[in-house]
Amino acid sequence: MSVNVNRSVSDQFYRYKMPRLIAKVEGKGNGIKTVIVNMVDVAKALNRPPKYPTKFFGCELGAQTQFDTKNDRYIVNGSHEANKLQDMLDGFIRKFVLCPECDNPETDLHINPKKQTIGNSCKACGYQGMLDTRHKLCTFILKNPPENDSGSVKKEKEKKNRKKDKENGSSGGEAGNHNDIDAPDAVVSDGDDDDWAEETTEEAQRRRMEEISEHAKGLTLTDDLEKSLEERVNIFYNFVKEKKDSGAIVSADKEILAEAERLDVKAMGPLILSELLFDENIREQIKKYKRHFLRFCHNNKKAQKYLLGGFECLVKLYQTQLLPRVPIILKDLYDADLLEEDVILAWAEKVSKKYVSKELAKEIHAKAEPFVKWLKEAEEESEGSEEEEDDNVEVVYSSSARELKMETTKPAKSDHEEEDIDIDAI
Repeated sequence: MSVNVNRSVSDQFYRYKMPRLIAKVEGKGNGIKTVIVNMVDVAKALNRPPKYPTKFFGCELGAQTQFDTKNDRYIVNGSHEANKLQDMLDGFIRKFVLCPECDNPETDLHINPKKQTIGNSCKACGYQGMLDTRHKLCTFILKNPPENDSGSVKKEKEKKNRKKDKENGSSGGEAGNHNDIDAPDAVVSDGDDDDWAEETTEEAQRRRMEEISEHAKGLTLTDDLEKSLEERVNIFYNFVKEKKDSGAIVSADKEILAEAERLDVKAMGPLILSELLFDENIREQIKKYKRHFLRFCHNNKKAQKYLLGGFECLVKLYQTQLLPRVPIILKDLYDADLLEEDVILAWAEKVSKKYVSKELAKEIHAKAEPFVKWLKEAEEESEGSEEEEDDNVEVVYSSSARELKMETTKPAKSDHEEEDIDIDAI
């Protein structure tokens, strides 16, 4: 059964079709793997090497991939359902197949090995541009260019032919320059210093500067992805710090996310942001930088765990000011949708010394107990219990210290005297 290449198009007469992906799980235990049975046919419909979507699955799933080109076997380690892979394939198609101008899949990729850039051209609308190389798959594509991409080879041959013509004294002839006249400037002059010397117009100079910039950018992207996790985290840290120091941090949330994704450190982003954007005034800063953290934490439990780790580190730095306020701050993070209920409850179950000492971690968890208790009781109520739960916590304010204390109290004997914690009033 075939499906539309661009599945957001519901037209049944849409001309661009591809086979529905077929996946077969083989092996068991540590050796379990998913074979994409018809990857060759799917890739042919997309005009891409079958290695590309297979490797894309590996990048997205954090799994190793295997290619047996002789037997047309394309494998992703682990057990993965066909429907899940089909949905993931939509992401590959959007990033690496569809034209950004007309949304048609009649595109070709062009690798420039010298500049380490990936060009994208559309036969349907004539679009020519550069591919966004922040995805990890781009490193693989640069190392494994499409077999049918003869652009760079052709270009090298043209350069050699022109050199021979000049040596033979035929560079001034019409025949020697015929290809240069017909070929687009952007292709012919790509990386050719001799052509640069001949073009002195303002437009030519601007184009050359853009090419140099793209070249440097491509090399930086590739080099950074080859670095260790620690080095990439440090690069991200310095990027965010520069935004903060320059006063551009408030409006830089999209740039910060893009840099984290480029360096493949998105999940760890909240840990770095906590260190740079939070201090003892965290309650106000949660409101100020909510958008920055949401870009990392929304529907990302791993990022939320790192946020909790960053919070523990912050309590260590400002222990006097923040330790008494642990439940209030957790409530603020929860209300801002930066932490989900199940992530908080899982964190509360186990004291870890990953970020702070075991002793301080125990203190933080102890201070968090009233809020965790409130969460559990709220969860029980949402499951159908309409009865008010017993509450052992009383919020006591000290007007002189302007801080909050939580004290354990004995529950009242009569039902009507029981009080629930008013966590929203904190």
